[in-house]
Amino acid sequence: QVQLVESGGGLVQAGGSLRLSCAASGRTFSRDVMGWFRQAPGKEREFVAAISWSGGTTYYADSVKGRFTISRDNARNTVYLQVSSLKPEDTAVYYCAAKIGGLIRYSISNYDYWGQGTQVTVSS
Repeated sequence: QVQLVESGGGLVQAGGSLRLSCAASGRTFSRDVMGWFRQAPGKEREFVAAISWSGGTTYYADSVKGRFTISRDNARNTVYLQVSSLKPEDTAVYYCAAKIGGLIRYSISNYDYWGQGTQVTVSS
């Protein structure tokens, strides 16, 4: 079975950092786009970042540019999201997703596989 499992979330103070991980299994995602989305309570799920299969192309939502970094290790079938300079408004459940094919897209409808999420809470 295809699975994406996120980890690394937690409770941090504003200005702190976390490294989120997404371990994939059940298929090889090396030629797929990997993305991160987040969803705060009462809000819709929103795009955060995506990375091409080679790791050579990345894209970020304006709200996280300069603070978050997405990376991947295809040998380990794992994608990461380094979140830094965290703000209370970054509080959300962060979801890992995989999109079949190499073109980066930003809508949740474009992604084929999803993890169950990891909670990031940023205190003031």
